Amino acid sequence: MEISQLDQILTHGFDTVIDVRSPAEFAEDHVPGAINLPVLDNEERARVGTIYKQESPFLARKIGAALVFRNASAHIEGPLAQFDGAWRPLVYCWRGGQRSGSFAWMLGQIGWRSELIRGGYKAYRRLVTERLYDAPLGLRVIQLGGYTGTAKTELLHRLAHRNVQVLDLEGLARHRGSLLGGMPGGQPSQKAFESALVLALHGMDPTRPVLVEAESSKIGELLVPPSIWAAMKVAPWIEVTAPISARSVYLAEAYDDILSDGEALRDKLRHLVAFRGAAVVDHWYKLIDAGDRLALTAALAEQHYDPAYAKSMRAVEPEIIARFDTQSLSPSALDTLANRIADQFQSGALI
Repeated sequence: MEISQLDQILTHGFDTVIDVRSPAEFAEDHVPGAINLPVLDNEERARVGTIYKQESPFLARKIGAALVFRNASAHIEGPLAQFDGAWRPLVYCWRGGQRSGSFAWMLGQIGWRSELIRGGYKAYRRLVTERLYDAPLGLRVIQLGGYTGTAKTELLHRLAHRNVQVLDLEGLARHRGSLLGGMPGGQPSQKAFESALVLALHGMDPTRPVLVEAESSKIGELLVPPSIWAAMKVAPWIEVTAPISARSVYLAEAYDDILSDGEALRDKLRHLVAFRGAAVVDHWYKLIDAGDRLALTAALAEQHYDPAYAKSMRAVEPEIIARFDTQSLSPSALDTLANRIADQFQSGALI
């Protein structure tokens, strides 16, 4: 299978996409929806590569072939045993070479209609780079702004269920977009983040706006790719406002995992001494010791996040096309707010 457009791989029509690269290669990134059936594991791949470079290419190919067919046999007897003769697998490795070629040949000999992705993962990755780095996004973006704690991510999810076209950057980056935004399990690799992005962008209607939460160009350790960032920089905003009392309650619930680990929280906040001063950070420490989460989240918002947001707004000076105020951020209040925003999209007022 020759791929020249992302649509070909994202809507391939095969029953299963099989990545035969090592588990480490697969973990870094892979074609969306692919399963990993490595024909060389991490150690075997390293061993064959060392033999190829230091001893003999022929010896490396011979040892590699024995390992590939041994591992392929285990896959056929194991996870592939359930499939009948009509099953159609699509196979790839790094460059569509010996690993995937050998495995696809074996599947074909059994009678399955297997095909290769020519150029392998490298060809797929080139198309991802073109989409996110080299070409305009091709979508009209609207940013959803507001002070920290205005439940913007929650709103995005609700709006998606109300037929608003959204791109959840924080969800795909697995990070809440702030100093305290780390999530259990950590972030994906940059390449895996970009694969998630192209899948999310796939099929979006270019005639309808895409709502994106206002972010910096970096979410945790991950960079927002240039085509998306360029569209965000010129995008108009809608802004959500809520009183600090409501925001502190919301933050205390949303950041429960971070607030529950006092030592880790102290360590994260220690880095802000240079920006907010020792006296301010010491006050936060006292609130941690006292277990007063509402006072702590209110203080963090008023003394750190709000000034940072205000400074960013002065620098960016976005075109704000609508403001939505809510006095509460409870689930029912967020549903009401999401209905108000969705009505504006559906009426064409924000288009």
